Amino acid sequence: MKTLHDLHRPLGSLGINVSPIGLGTVKLGRDQGVKYPNGFKIPDDNEAQMLLKLARDLGINLIDTAPAYGTSEDRLGPLLRGQRQDWVIVSKVGEEFEGGQSSHDFSPAHTRMSVERSLKRLETDFIDLVLVHSDGNDLAILNDSGVYHTLAELKREGKIRGFGFSGKTVDGGLLALQEGDCAMVTYNLNEQDEKPVLDYAAVHGKGVLIKKALASGHVCLSPGVDPVQASFELLFQHPGVTGAIVGTINPLHLTHNVAIAAAVIRRQA
Repeated sequence: MKTLHDLHRPLGSLGINVSPIGLGTVKLGRDQGVKYPNGFKIPDDNEAQMLLKLARDLGINLIDTAPAYGTSEDRLGPLLRGQRQDWVIVSKVGEEFEGGQSSHDFSPAHTRMSVERSLKRLETDFIDLVLVHSDGNDLAILNDSGVYHTLAELKREGKIRGFGFSGKTVDGGLLALQEGDCAMVTYNLNEQDEKPVLDYAAVHGKGVLIKKALASGHVCLSPGVDPVQASFELLFQHPGVTGAIVGTINPLHLTHNVAIAAAVIRRQA
């Protein structure tokens, strides 16, 4: 079985090594307002536990969650009990999801409250990386809200090990990396506008996590071309990419994705 155990790489300059594939957990906690081509059922605790064990067995140590992912953080706390040392946990601030609706608050007070709440939900003393969950107004958030200043304080206090930005624009990503540790960007076979952020990260030793790496299941290619392989070949040939977040709850998909990623990375090395 092809695994990622020997393919972990540095997350920017944080002194943290992560697997090149991370497990996204929106589907553990939310099935409303999500942009996937097919419907799904939120897995029960037993199914979720098995998925997490599989991920760990495949060499995945990176797990991505957020307050906006419904009950994801609340569930991960108990599910990961006794395994904290095995996981690099990424969470977010800025977006809330209640009653089927998203809202945003990037103020210092909300940012601090959100991180403290995530610590409790995840049953941990620290979160490895906290990203700002942008609503698209990237520059205004970074320049005017005080969110980065608050995250820097939380980092000094040891409550988070690193911080960064999950944005939607090139300018936002570039500004976010100047003072932050990591950017999460959209980069896939359909959308490559944010490539300058990857270029900057490669030069300056910053971390980059890719969201929508498989275009949320929407990639269409010519017959006979494996979209997962083509996607990972694009991603991992760029030196700025640390890892890709894959949000599957299907064990077969996860195993397939890891095997292909491992093969692609070894071939490109």
